[in-house]
Amino acid sequence: MLVALGFLIVTFSVFGGFVFAGGSLGPLWQPFEILMIGGAGVGAFIAANNGKAIKATFNVTKKLKASTKYNKEVYMELMSLLYKLLNKMRRDGMLAVERDIEAPDESPIFNEHPIILEDEMMRDFLTDYLRLMISGNMDPHELDELMLHEIETFETEAHVPADAIFKVGDAMPAFGIVAAVLGVVKALMTADAPPDVMGQMIAHALIGTFLGILMGYGFINPLASRVERQVAEAVKTLQCIRVTLLASMGGYAPQLAVEFGRKALHTVERPSFNELEDHVRGNNQAAE
Repeated sequence: MLVALGFLIVTFSVFGGFVFAGGSLGPLWQPFEILMIGGAGVGAFIAANNGKAIKATFNVTKKLKASTKYNKEVYMELMSLLYKLLNKMRRDGMLAVERDIEAPDESPIFNEHPIILEDEMMRDFLTDYLRLMISGNMDPHELDELMLHEIETFETEAHVPADAIFKVGDAMPAFGIVAAVLGVVKALMTADAPPDVMGQMIAHALIGTFLGILMGYGFINPLASRVERQVAEAVKTLQCIRVTLLASMGGYAPQLAVEFGRKALHTVERPSFNELEDHVRGNNQAAE
């Protein structure tokens, strides 16, 4: 929603301002220059990336749809789930959560938090490391290194689409200049044309520079920035799980372990101690 709103504001501000200043939109419609600029951008994108990067970039719309997904509500659900699992492990033994981990879709605890259950990234990360914890053979430092490595790998892979889009966006002004130069060359080839015709042809040529800059910095680069923000939010959820599990392995009670995870969140989306406590307590009473 915000992406569409931002693009709408850019379009209205640029073209609306031009019209209000007395300009006409007719001369701005240069489909062949759009073809040159857009086609060159697509070709450069294909040449610069392998199949996996191209596929990941075209699937980026799925990430943008979830761009508002990781908010305070999701974090409270996540930490409530962590508390329940850790509390069950502390009360009934490490193996008490084995069935929950192996089949989260059938787990009563996971089903109380469908937001987390439906998020494959968070669900798999949590169950994988709980499985390693209950094995009892891993040192906390080794587990921490493994989690950090997986988070780093996820972050690197998730940044591929953003990096690919950024590079195309940065190249668009240059492709706009290419289109403008070709337009000027075309105009100069008809140097015997009347001045008014020559002026129109040069004006049409210069629109290529305008379109390249607008497409690059008004649409493509903001899209890449939005993908980066989404990646950062996803990484923060994994960091929250990591910190909570490590605190639990360090011997802290579930209430304190969850507090470690809460402190790992951004302040804008971090629930207060009382908010989280009331949420967890309310979920526990509902479960009982």
